[in-house]
Amino acid sequence: QVQLVESGGGLVQAGGSLRLSCAASGRTFSSYTMGWFRQAPGKERQFIAYITGSGASTAYADSVNGRFTISRSNVQNKLYLQMNSLKPEDTAVYYCAASKIPYSNYPRSYEYWGQGTQVTVSS
Repeated sequence: QVQLVESGGGLVQAGGSLRLSCAASGRTFSSYTMGWFRQAPGKERQFIAYITGSGASTAYADSVNGRFTISRSNVQNKLYLQMNSLKPEDTAVYYCAASKIPYSNYPRSYEYWGQGTQVTVSS
């Protein structure tokens, strides 16, 4: 089992940056593809990015490609999301998640989820 705890959310002005972290428990962190998702009020959970267990492969949603960067440390059991050039439409609760299925951007492929961290971007 994997337990995930996100941190790093907050309030930032448009154009600013934030770095989200996700701390994972367990000894098998490197065997999981890790993803970031977000959910705004009244909207479905949206894929943001994933990174495979080794870190060799990443993928991004079109809406964040070129602005967000996903990374991981399998030594520290941590996942990161560097968010630059933030826009008001990036406002949402951000979740990290773990999956044994590689290369997936579907929420249902992810079996473990964190509690989420709020990101609010003001205009």
